[in-house]
Amino acid sequence: MKQDYFFLALGNLRHRGLRSWLTMLGIFIGIAAVVSLISLGQGLQTAITGQFGALSTDTLIVQNAGTSFGPPGSTVVKKLNEHDIKIIESVPNVKETIKRLIRVTKIEFNGIASFSFLGSMPEKQSQVDFIYDSFSLKAEEGKLIKSDDYGKVVLGHNFAMESNGFEKPIHVGSKIKIQDKTFEVAGILEETSSFQFNLVVLMTEKDMKDLLGIGDEIDLIVVQVNDKGKEKIEETASEIERKMRKDRNEKPGEEDFTVQTPSQVLSAVDNILTAINIVVSGIAAISLLVGGIGIANTMFTSVLERTKEIGTMKAVGAKNSDILLIFLIESGLLGLIGGIIGASLGIGLAFAVSGIANSSLGTTILKVSISWPLVFASIGFSLIIGMLSGIIPAIQASKLSPVEALRK
Repeated sequence: MKQDYFFLALGNLRHRGLRSWLTMLGIFIGIAAVVSLISLGQGLQTAITGQFGALSTDTLIVQNAGTSFGPPGSTVVKKLNEHDIKIIESVPNVKETIKRLIRVTKIEFNGIASFSFLGSMPEKQSQVDFIYDSFSLKAEEGKLIKSDDYGKVVLGHNFAMESNGFEKPIHVGSKIKIQDKTFEVAGILEETSSFQFNLVVLMTEKDMKDLLGIGDEIDLIVVQVNDKGKEKIEETASEIERKMRKDRNEKPGEEDFTVQTPSQVLSAVDNILTAINIVVSGIAAISLLVGGIGIANTMFTSVLERTKEIGTMKAVGAKNSDILLIFLIESGLLGLIGGIIGASLGIGLAFAVSGIANSSLGTTILKVSISWPLVFASIGFSLIIGMLSGIIPAIQASKLSPVEALRK
């Protein structure tokens, strides 16, 4: 008997056709927004975490303010230098400092010019090995360069792809021009979760300084703390900041440098993504509210249109609970079907946006991370919204008098 109610409700929805689809529109939008944006948000979190996750818990990054991992900003008044290295090394628990140069330069291959990140490798081989180990960099082709491999470079994984922008892949042994000077490709890196390393060109510090005419400048300092300092890495970062600020005669908040720990970076990322998820949830809530109102309106209209049908059903023995159940099933189906289609659209939209973004960046860094519990919870929530929206119209329908209903 209850199965008959389900098919009866489904038939009523099919009979109303376009009205049913329009009623579910709000549910479509709400669920699609939740599923697509949160799935992309989780993928984005994974991608961003990958930019910093390779850093060990015993590593700090000191850099010019506002430069991140890109080229130094033109507004930096005083850039990092050897004097800053000495100040940092005077801080307790600092084990070693490694200076890096990170710039954006012109790369030429196959008669085509492009721009990419250029990173220096330290002069000491032990520091070179530390950089490779810290960022989990391995050679997919050829070999990683050493501290004295002058005239040679290692390229990120994307340079070996067909879609690298040079119309053909670059391999070990290829010759490329950097700022009009020719270098030999010694190795290609394995693909990493960091788009910067997938697009990087690594060369010795001496080659990079000679190539770009760099003097006593440092773009980034990797600071490794000792075993004792691991437990006090935040204190070590604060002490470095205090000493550098005192040396530069700067006030708190006005520094032209930053000292970051991996936990600080990841915490900032998490805060941003949490805020995005809250906004997305708010948009979805409004859409679901509109969808719920649409379902309620449709069900009220259905009660008015089917008054005689309700009267006939009651005249042949249908109980109030039977009428109530039929209308609840109808409203629930509106929410359920809307949720299923919305979730499907959301997943499809997430993959489409991810594909477009990765194609534009020439990488696979932005991956869709689907949370199936979230998908099923969204569908279940839309079902509940549908049933709640149909409660009042269902009660109204169940309380109709058979005689009065047949007169109308």
